[in-house]
Amino acid sequence: MLTGSRTTFKVRQMLPDIKERMLSQSSIGARSRDVFGLRCLPGECVLQRTVMVRKKLTAREGRGWLSGTLFCTHFRVAFVPQDSPKADDNADPILLGDHDIALASIEKVVAVGPNRTKLVTPNSSLKFTPEELVLYCRDMRVMCFLFDRLTPDAQVIEITYTIAKTYQPLKPGSVLAFQNAALGSVEMKQFLSNRRRDSHMNWFESASDWEQELERCGATSWRVSSVNDRFEMSNSLSKFIVVPQKVLDTELKKSFAHFNEGRIPRWCWRHPRGSDLLRMSSFQNNIYHEKDDIRNLEMVLFGCQSSLCVVVELGDELPSPADIQLAHSRLRALCLGDISSSVSVPDDKWLSTLEGTHWLDYIRSCLRKASEVSCLLRSGHLTVALQEVEDRDMSCVVSSLVQVMCDPHYRTQQGFQGLVQKEWVMAGHRFYSRINYHRESDKEESPVFLLFLDCVWHLWFQFPSRFQLTDDFLLALHDSVHLPLFSTFLSNCQRERCKRSQNVGQLYTPVNGWRDMLGPDSSSDTSDPPLPPVWDWALQYSRERRDGFVQPVAPTPPLQPLLNGNLNTNLDTHRLADAGPGSVFLLSRGAFTCPANLPPWRSGGSGAYRKSHRRALSCENVPGLERLLKAWALTELPQNTAAASGPKGPLDPYEPLLPLLMGPCMSLWRECYLRGALHAQAFSHPVSANRPHPVDRLAQEVQQLRDQLAQLSPRAAPDTLTVTPDPRRPDTNLNQSANNSTFLYSALRPKSTPPPTSTNQHTSRGPPSASAPPPRPTRDGPKHSFLFGHSAVAETRSDPRYHPPPGATKLPKSNGSSLTS
Repeated sequence: MLTGSRTTFKVRQMLPDIKERMLSQSSIGARSRDVFGLRCLPGECVLQRTVMVRKKLTAREGRGWLSGTLFCTHFRVAFVPQDSPKADDNADPILLGDHDIALASIEKVVAVGPNRTKLVTPNSSLKFTPEELVLYCRDMRVMCFLFDRLTPDAQVIEITYTIAKTYQPLKPGSVLAFQNAALGSVEMKQFLSNRRRDSHMNWFESASDWEQELERCGATSWRVSSVNDRFEMSNSLSKFIVVPQKVLDTELKKSFAHFNEGRIPRWCWRHPRGSDLLRMSSFQNNIYHEKDDIRNLEMVLFGCQSSLCVVVELGDELPSPADIQLAHSRLRALCLGDISSSVSVPDDKWLSTLEGTHWLDYIRSCLRKASEVSCLLRSGHLTVALQEVEDRDMSCVVSSLVQVMCDPHYRTQQGFQGLVQKEWVMAGHRFYSRINYHRESDKEESPVFLLFLDCVWHLWFQFPSRFQLTDDFLLALHDSVHLPLFSTFLSNCQRERCKRSQNVGQLYTPVNGWRDMLGPDSSSDTSDPPLPPVWDWALQYSRERRDGFVQPVAPTPPLQPLLNGNLNTNLDTHRLADAGPGSVFLLSRGAFTCPANLPPWRSGGSGAYRKSHRRALSCENVPGLERLLKAWALTELPQNTAAASGPKGPLDPYEPLLPLLMGPCMSLWRECYLRGALHAQAFSHPVSANRPHPVDRLAQEVQQLRDQLAQLSPRAAPDTLTVTPDPRRPDTNLNQSANNSTFLYSALRPKSTPPPTSTNQHTSRGPPSASAPPPRPTRDGPKHSFLFGHSAVAETRSDPRYHPPPGATKLPKSNGSSLTS
């Protein structure tokens, strides 16, 4: 007996060595292989598998249960359905299947047993056999796996321990190990090095890419400068920047010292009416401004416009990165929940708690600021410069939103990918620090890019027909951020990406100072796997999933820019006509001002550069956006009146998409934040098979009340259009919360939405079993799923019950521009 126990102890001690040997031997394989039905990557090793497992499907997957086999490798947790087709041996490898989870994406593992739950850690011990395994992911997903009664207990306990010990919370050094596990084999390195990039999108990595964008926008008065080709002027800017044609590189070099981190005003985009959008950091006030420097600074700041420049200050109204991080943490705790603890938010306080996160408030402020800038650019004959202290966070958000609102090209998949490359990757957004893969310091962590994706989703939610990309694409990009495998998100600027790919060293000389020096072998380090860009979607998703990234839209007419600016009178030429040439206005907190120290070199005593910057009378005590919208409506009134008497003309595709920003119009991205939490919380706790779940009983009571209301309500003729609320719709009068004015339902739902059905009319993909959980309720049934509206905000005008407010006919034709806040 003693000998047997010693042998068992020795075997347990040898298990880690055996696993390491398996990993090293598996990387020698010449090609990927099929292991128990799982298509493994080259070098991937299966550590544990469990049969007779059912995966809980989310609403986007059709709900119900799917039977199959659960695997755990050193790279992912994979689930293979029972009747899945055999993979093609000649097909390119896919990192993650439709039902797979990367180990780096797992945040915690929870085992659910008889009347108890336990958070499983690498050092914990289980005193019960789990009936369910719940995986909480960093991308807000919750994956639930139910073990069958016939599944061996040893397999259940072993795979639970294997996942808990393998995923390992992120820490310094673990990211590189994860990258090597996925991409470190010789076959994968060769495969990735031979992959071609997408030639249909603009990568903005060369001068020709920027020239192509200038030609597309019709910005003939601008040029591409390579003054920062060795990152000597600014470490955080890209190699190539766009500056006015009349500014020479020798003069441009003197301007970098006058701005924080050398981020001078540079061109981003040109509106078809002739306005230019610029970005810059804050001014350096402790720099002596010489006369020649002032002339160069004025030329750079005004760009190709000589009359008016509006500096939009982003620091006063928009949240800071710390605010965004705090709001996202609160939103995550609210939406994701935790079944391993008994702490939960009551239903009657859920909306007020959501309001307390301030996440929707920050989205509203970003969209409002982007709407203001879009209205300014539409006027023509001016330069709009976005100013932020470091020009690396909220300026990326606002500049990208403005271009999505105004340019249909950026509402396509290829255009949107190029926009992220231009305004985020090449502009020096600190992806590496903000995402904080290595968990080295939490001070810099902030999901600024995820806030931008949520803002774009709100635009898509209100204007779905104006986007070629879909919410599936936005959701895929959201999930890819949490996967530390892509070069797009693993650096803070282009300089760091170049150093990683070229082994750039530095050499100091008295004449040239510090310079990057290429080593004798400028190729990438063979020990580090080549990291693909996130835009290589074929590595992550199947063809069926990628086909859902786009939808057909009407073709956009070719862009015909006005090279000399807008020749028509418009709002800013009326309101700011008394401003002298070279005037600089500051747009802050929704109002225009003319500070004496903007720009700072004008605050001196030199009379040659003193301008008359008195405020226009129409700008006083009037919110900026409200004034712009009123002026816009007045200038468009004759055209609207003429169109009302005859057939309506085509909608201008370059009119900005101004979203509705009132409380009822701001909804939560349910497909992202609530896609896994609700069904996990509602059905992870074991209940008796012959007793209905509380959510089922609640859905039945709601259905009974609806039936009673239908019997008591007077029946109207089916073909008669009435303007009175339908008594069958209890959400007509019960959809507004006193806390934050968020709709529980959208009051104007499209007629195509089917009425709710009874809870006993459901379908399940998995085979019936005695241990099967209770049936899923319908769409109105799950916990908290009744809290948010449907995508009917942008289609309210087509509803026959909609009454336009007085004076709505005076507003322009553009969707969403009739109302904002």
